[in-house]
Amino acid sequence: MPKPNILIIGAGLSGLVTAFDLAQKGVQAVILEARSEPGGRIRTLRPAPNASIEMGATWLGNQHRNLIQLLRELNINITEQHMGRKAFYEPMSVSPPQLVDLPPNPEPSYRISGGTDQVIKALINRLSPEQLHVDQVVKAISQTNDGIQVETTSATFNADVVISTLPPKMLVDSIAFSPALPDEFLSIASQTHTWMGESIKVAVRFDEPFWLQPESSGTIFSNVGPVTEMYDHSSDGGYALVGFMNSAYHAVSQEERKTLVLQQLRRIYGPKVDEYRGYDDVAWSKEPFTYRAYRQPVIPHQHNGHPIFQQPLFGGKFILSGSETARMHPGYMDGAVDSARRAADEALAAIRGKNGEH
Repeated sequence: MPKPNILIIGAGLSGLVTAFDLAQKGVQAVILEARSEPGGRIRTLRPAPNASIEMGATWLGNQHRNLIQLLRELNINITEQHMGRKAFYEPMSVSPPQLVDLPPNPEPSYRISGGTDQVIKALINRLSPEQLHVDQVVKAISQTNDGIQVETTSATFNADVVISTLPPKMLVDSIAFSPALPDEFLSIASQTHTWMGESIKVAVRFDEPFWLQPESSGTIFSNVGPVTEMYDHSSDGGYALVGFMNSAYHAVSQEERKTLVLQQLRRIYGPKVDEYRGYDDVAWSKEPFTYRAYRQPVIPHQHNGHPIFQQPLFGGKFILSGSETARMHPGYMDGAVDSARRAADEALAAIRGKNGEH
């Protein structure tokens, strides 16, 4: 059998797991990544050697069996998310924050020990250096007589099979296809929710976790904002509060967002907040390789996991993957792993069919 030629677009979790899966089956795929580094919607900041601040995908649960199995394969541990017994709640702007009791949680959330990027690093370490090509923005994909041609801003690649891990909306908005993709596919893909797309992830770092005192909490729920929910994000190397800001604030500057977040935290914790060591945020709608604005309103998870994404295109030579396409838990890291393993199997089947194997 000739050496299979499989090309993967996107070096986020899904793309890297696909390459990892294929490598275990003796197939070396090539990955094209538009950014200058891999990771996709996993983005871990490291303000100190052992500290980790998650600006992207963070949490998992016991139901996320695909991801948990991958972590076992990579020898990576998980840590339960600390919620505490109480939470600060802001019901309305005319009322002060209330410290309320949290009900027992039978389904805890977990974080990946040492930072979510540990998964990305572990997967890259299992690839050959020549497999990953960064700064490759794909502009056009064409079906040829014997395969697929992929054009980037700086090079042309030919493959027997191509796997795209891009969010469907990003795929159809940013890449020209020849022949054109089916109208039904274009319609559904253009109205598919891109997970994290509207999120603004916020982190405020401190030297001490004062919110872990008995009559306090690092868990915040607010109807007032600008932060709608926030959680303890302490790690071995540092202490932080991390949460989500109302998506409307992507329209203001990062400095303005910082001012508003600190004002909110002062309402809750008082002057202790002014001892903060650093502020970070990522407005994911500003990420050109993640998000494209919708032409009409789209609700969370809209069309995520739609059956049309499991149907290969270009005679089975072009395969859709990525978290939004997953059969299970679309939009989550678990969905990214599920879709990756499906895509790897489909790519191998397509290669065997091309070579007359059964």
